[in-house]
Amino acid sequence: VQLQASGGGLVQAGGSLRLSCTASGRSLSSYFLGWFRQAPGKEREFVAAIGNTGGRRYNTDSVKGRFTISRDNAKNTVYLEMNRLNPEDTAVYYCAAAGTLGRVVNMEYDYWGQGTLVTVSS
Repeated sequence: VQLQASGGGLVQAGGSLRLSCTASGRSLSSYFLGWFRQAPGKEREFVAAIGNTGGRRYNTDSVKGRFTISRDNAKNTVYLEMNRLNPEDTAVYYCAAAGTLGRVVNMEYDYWGQGTLVTVSS
């Protein structure tokens, strides 16, 4: 399975970006999907998770009310809509898949892909 994230870039504080991540090699419709990020010099941080049908979602506190995770199982794709970005959101963002919500939140992934860089200028 390969997961390829895209949509990152440079944005001013207060701006928005939409990240996409498409899987190839197998369907991930039965998996919980998520996003995590890693800022320069920092450890990985869980960002958001979504259940296999899209009905369950969970965000880390720092992005609640600003970021929205969604998925399209027909396209084998997960999205992260990011609004009101601030410089603390600067990081490489990765998408990932695991068999349970807990494993996604705890970053115990079965699959993860290449990241996409998000840079937020002040």
